[in-house]
Amino acid sequence: MKIAVIHGANLNFTGIRQPEVYGNTTFEQICEHIEKAASRIATASGSVLGLNQFQSNSEGEIIDFIQMCHIEGFDGIVLNAGAYTHYSYAIADAVAGCNLPVIEVHLSNIFAREDFRQKSVIAPYCIGTISGFGVDSYLLAINHLIYLGGTK
Repeated sequence: MKIAVIHGANLNFTGIRQPEVYGNTTFEQICEHIEKAASRIATASGSVLGLNQFQSNSEGEIIDFIQMCHIEGFDGIVLNAGAYTHYSYAIADAVAGCNLPVIEVHLSNIFAREDFRQKSVIAPYCIGTISGFGVDSYLLAINHLIYLGGTK
């Protein structure tokens, strides 16, 4: 099974930017935690997992990566688009067109934040949204893709 984890705009500054919202855990620590926990989840399920984590602050690079996931036959995508969640119709179109199960995730609870953060233009094209559980948001999504395979 191949799963991509996409970290969008400003997530590389996690642990530095707004620690009162996103916590003190650095981006590198988050990626390492995802890698180790995803491996444990896959082992427990009897799956072999290829996990590919990608971060970009560029909308176009995120779109290119989503399209690459389709071309290379990935089984699912875990997507934290950061602020692009709220206005990137281009990323929403890429998600809609990739023919893969995509789960939108957020470290913070976007529904308890500013009004503009409570709207996702990407969510209608995802199989679900997980928000507010910190790094565990990613792990819940990975768990779903491994055990249930997602649906498109």
